[in-house]
Amino acid sequence: MAATAAVAVLTACTGATGGKGDDGPAPTRPGTSAASAAPTTTTATPSARAMARSAPERLRIPGIGVDTAVMSLGLAADGAVRVPPIEAHAPAGWYDGSPTPGQIGPSVLLGHVTVGEYGDGVFRHLDRMRPGDRVTVTRADGSDAVFAVDKVQIVAKPRFPTDAVYGNVDHPALRLITCGGTRISDGGGYPDNVIVYASLVGGP
Repeated sequence: MAATAAVAVLTACTGATGGKGDDGPAPTRPGTSAASAAPTTTTATPSARAMARSAPERLRIPGIGVDTAVMSLGLAADGAVRVPPIEAHAPAGWYDGSPTPGQIGPSVLLGHVTVGEYGDGVFRHLDRMRPGDRVTVTRADGSDAVFAVDKVQIVAKPRFPTDAVYGNVDHPALRLITCGGTRISDGGGYPDNVIVYASLVGGP
Protein backbone atom coordinates (compact mmCIF):
# COMPACT_ATOMS: atom_id res chain seq x y z
CA MET A 1 0.00 0.00 0.00
CA ALA A 2 1.27 3.48 -0.83
CA ALA A 3 -0.10 6.94 -0.19
CA THR A 4 -2.74 7.44 -2.85
CA ALA A 5 -4.04 10.91 -2.01
CA ALA A 6 -2.93 13.63 -4.41
CA VAL A 7 -1.00 15.43 -1.74
CA ALA A 8 1.28 18.40 -1.98
CA VAL A 9 4.45 17.41 -0.18
CA LEU A 10 5.19 19.50 2.88
CA THR A 11 8.08 18.42 5.05
CA ALA A 12 8.79 19.30 8.63
CA CYS A 13 11.08 22.29 8.94
CA THR A 14 11.27 25.58 10.75
CA GLY A 15 13.59 28.49 11.04
CA ALA A 16 15.91 28.77 14.02
CA THR A 17 14.21 31.74 15.67
CA GLY A 18 10.81 33.24 16.17
CA GLY A 19 8.78 30.05 15.82
CA LYS A 20 8.04 30.67 12.17
CA GLY A 21 8.10 27.74 9.76
CA ASP A 22 9.86 27.85 6.42
CA ASP A 23 8.31 27.49 2.98
CA GLY A 24 8.56 23.70 2.74
CA PRO A 25 9.35 22.09 -0.57
CA ALA A 26 7.68 23.12 -3.78
CA PRO A 27 4.16 21.64 -4.13
CA THR A 28 4.64 18.23 -5.71
CA ARG A 29 2.15 15.46 -6.36
CA PRO A 30 2.62 11.72 -6.82
CA GLY A 31 3.63 10.94 -10.37
CA THR A 32 5.00 14.42 -11.00
CA SER A 33 8.22 14.51 -9.01
CA ALA A 34 11.41 15.98 -10.35
CA ALA A 35 14.58 13.94 -10.64
CA SER A 36 16.34 13.19 -7.37
CA ALA A 37 19.74 14.56 -6.48
CA ALA A 38 22.77 13.92 -4.27
CA PRO A 39 22.04 10.42 -2.90
CA THR A 40 24.64 8.81 -0.69
CA THR A 41 25.90 5.27 -1.00
CA THR A 42 23.07 2.74 -1.02
CA THR A 43 23.02 -0.70 0.53
CA ALA A 44 20.70 -3.54 -0.46
CA THR A 45 18.71 -4.53 2.63
CA PRO A 46 16.78 -7.83 2.61
CA SER A 47 13.27 -7.26 3.91
CA ALA A 48 11.61 -9.10 6.77
CA ARG A 49 8.07 -10.44 6.52
CA ALA A 50 5.36 -7.78 6.34
CA MET A 51 3.39 -6.98 9.49
CA ALA A 52 -0.32 -6.32 10.03
CA ARG A 53 -1.56 -2.73 10.20
CA SER A 54 -0.87 -1.00 13.52
CA ALA A 55 -0.24 2.71 14.03
CA PRO A 56 3.19 3.87 15.22
CA GLU A 57 3.51 5.18 18.77
CA ARG A 58 7.24 5.63 19.36
CA LEU A 59 10.37 6.09 17.24
CA ARG A 60 13.90 5.25 18.35
CA ILE A 61 17.09 5.95 16.38
CA PRO A 62 20.00 5.20 18.75
CA GLY A 63 22.67 6.40 16.31
CA ILE A 64 21.44 10.01 16.45
CA GLY A 65 19.88 10.02 19.92
CA VAL A 66 16.21 10.02 18.89
CA ASP A 67 13.61 8.59 21.29
CA THR A 68 10.28 10.26 20.63
CA ALA A 69 6.56 9.74 20.61
CA VAL A 70 4.86 9.66 17.19
CA MET A 71 1.69 11.58 16.41
CA SER A 72 -0.64 11.03 13.46
CA LEU A 73 -0.73 13.64 10.69
CA GLY A 74 -3.42 14.07 8.08
CA LEU A 75 -3.80 16.54 5.22
CA ALA A 76 -4.27 20.29 5.43
CA ALA A 77 -6.99 22.06 3.45
CA ASP A 78 -4.56 22.71 0.59
CA GLY A 79 -3.75 19.00 0.27
CA ALA A 80 -0.35 19.28 1.96
CA VAL A 81 0.72 16.82 4.62
CA ARG A 82 0.48 18.47 8.02
CA VAL A 83 3.56 18.70 10.22
CA PRO A 84 4.04 18.39 13.99
CA PRO A 85 3.50 21.57 16.02
CA ILE A 86 6.22 24.19 16.47
CA GLU A 87 6.82 23.72 20.18
CA ALA A 88 9.36 22.41 22.65
CA HIS A 89 9.86 18.64 22.42
CA ALA A 90 7.62 18.37 19.35
CA PRO A 91 7.37 14.67 18.40
CA ALA A 92 7.82 13.03 15.05
CA GLY A 93 4.68 12.63 12.96
CA TRP A 94 3.38 9.76 10.82
CA TYR A 95 1.44 10.63 7.67
CA ASP A 96 -1.72 8.57 8.18
CA GLY A 97 -2.32 8.27 4.44
CA SER A 98 0.76 6.06 4.21
CA PRO A 99 1.12 2.43 5.38
CA THR A 100 1.84 1.83 9.04
CA PRO A 101 5.48 0.88 9.74
CA GLY A 102 5.93 -2.79 8.87
CA GLN A 103 3.19 -2.95 6.25
CA ILE A 104 4.13 -3.30 2.60
CA GLY A 105 4.77 0.13 1.14
CA PRO A 106 6.50 3.32 2.29
CA SER A 107 5.53 4.51 5.77
CA VAL A 108 6.29 8.23 5.96
CA LEU A 109 7.45 9.97 9.15
CA LEU A 110 8.21 13.69 9.38
CA GLY A 111 10.12 15.64 12.01
CA HIS A 112 11.39 19.16 12.57
CA VAL A 113 15.05 20.05 12.21
CA THR A 114 14.54 23.13 14.40
CA VAL A 115 11.50 24.37 16.32
CA GLY A 116 11.71 28.13 16.26
CA GLU A 117 12.64 29.70 19.59
CA TYR A 118 12.81 26.25 21.21
CA GLY A 119 15.98 25.22 19.37
CA ASP A 120 16.76 21.81 17.90
CA GLY A 121 14.01 19.59 16.54
CA VAL A 122 13.69 15.85 16.87
CA PHE A 123 15.32 15.26 13.44
CA ARG A 124 18.13 17.78 13.95
CA HIS A 125 20.78 15.16 13.14
CA LEU A 126 18.92 13.11 10.55
CA ASP A 127 21.58 13.94 7.95
CA ARG A 128 24.15 12.04 10.05
CA MET A 129 22.47 8.70 9.42
CA ARG A 130 24.27 6.16 7.25
CA PRO A 131 23.36 2.93 5.41
CA GLY A 132 22.96 0.08 7.86
CA ASP A 133 21.84 2.25 10.80
CA ARG A 134 18.87 0.83 12.71
CA VAL A 135 15.50 2.50 13.29
CA THR A 136 12.89 0.99 15.63
CA VAL A 137 9.21 1.91 15.57
CA THR A 138 7.01 0.70 18.42
CA ARG A 139 3.44 0.18 17.28
CA ALA A 140 0.04 0.34 18.98
CA ASP A 141 -0.19 -3.46 19.13
CA GLY A 142 2.99 -3.57 21.22
CA SER A 143 5.23 -4.90 18.45
CA ASP A 144 8.47 -3.34 17.22
CA ALA A 145 9.18 -2.83 13.53
CA VAL A 146 12.95 -2.67 13.03
CA PHE A 147 14.35 -1.03 9.89
CA ALA A 148 17.83 -0.73 8.40
CA VAL A 149 18.78 2.38 6.45
CA ASP A 150 19.29 1.83 2.71
CA LYS A 151 20.34 5.36 1.78
CA VAL A 152 20.30 8.96 2.89
CA GLN A 153 19.50 11.65 0.33
CA ILE A 154 19.88 15.41 0.45
CA VAL A 155 17.90 17.12 -2.28
CA ALA A 156 16.91 20.68 -3.16
CA LYS A 157 13.26 21.27 -2.31
CA PRO A 158 12.19 22.03 -5.91
CA ARG A 159 13.53 18.57 -6.87
CA PHE A 160 11.76 16.65 -4.09
CA PRO A 161 11.45 13.02 -5.33
CA THR A 162 7.76 12.50 -4.61
CA ASP A 163 7.48 9.17 -6.42
CA ALA A 164 10.47 7.70 -4.60
CA VAL A 165 9.11 8.80 -1.22
CA TYR A 166 5.39 8.09 -1.59
CA GLY A 167 5.24 5.64 -4.51
CA ASN A 168 4.48 1.93 -4.29
CA VAL A 169 7.25 -0.48 -3.31
CA ASP A 170 7.08 -4.27 -2.99
CA HIS A 171 8.36 -4.49 0.59
CA PRO A 172 7.83 -2.85 4.00
CA ALA A 173 9.71 0.46 3.87
CA LEU A 174 10.20 3.60 5.92
CA ARG A 175 10.83 7.21 4.90
CA LEU A 176 12.10 9.80 7.40
CA ILE A 177 11.98 13.42 6.23
CA THR A 178 13.15 16.78 7.50
CA CYS A 179 14.80 19.96 6.17
CA GLY A 180 18.48 20.40 5.48
CA GLY A 181 21.19 22.59 4.07
CA THR A 182 22.41 25.92 5.37
CA ARG A 183 19.60 27.98 6.85
CA ILE A 184 18.68 31.00 4.74
CA SER A 185 18.94 34.27 6.66
CA ASP A 186 15.99 36.52 7.53
CA GLY A 187 13.57 33.68 8.15
CA GLY A 188 14.07 32.06 4.77
CA GLY A 189 14.07 28.54 6.13
CA TYR A 190 16.16 25.74 4.66
CA PRO A 191 16.84 25.07 0.96
CA ASP A 192 16.98 21.27 1.02
CA ASN A 193 15.27 18.17 2.31
CA VAL A 194 16.96 15.25 4.05
CA ILE A 195 15.31 11.92 3.24
CA VAL A 196 16.21 8.60 4.86
CA TYR A 197 15.10 5.44 3.03
CA ALA A 198 14.95 2.23 5.09
CA SER A 199 13.66 -1.35 4.79
CA LEU A 200 12.14 -3.65 7.40
CA VAL A 201 14.63 -6.18 8.79
CA GLY A 202 12.86 -7.39 11.93
CA GLY A 203 9.45 -7.73 13.53
CA PRO A 204 7.47 -10.15 15.71
